[in-house]
Amino acid sequence: MAGKYDDIVLTDNKAAHSFEFIVDNYRSFIDYVIKHEHVYLIHTEVAPELEGRGVASAMVTKTLEYIESENRKIVPRCSYVIDFLERHPEWKRLVANY
Repeated sequence: MAGKYDDIVLTDNKAAHSFEFIVDNYRSFIDYVIKHEHVYLIHTEVAPELEGRGVASAMVTKTLEYIESENRKIVPRCSYVIDFLERHPEWKRLVANY
């Protein structure tokens, strides 16, 4: 997915259990928990200053690319991620069968 946030790096803040995405000096993030090699995506939050600019979608895409590169599966628990998967069914390949 080519987009205006391609040059922004997603950071895995392992200490905080969140994937972080900094745009225009504002922090957006996805909180996660890892259990048995599954990554539970539990909460997505975009800085209010960035809402409506496609930040959440770009952040989720980068998060899924990262998780896939780590050969892990996801368990979506966040309503935004669940909605994203409905809009982008190609990513359902990462959903864990548990």
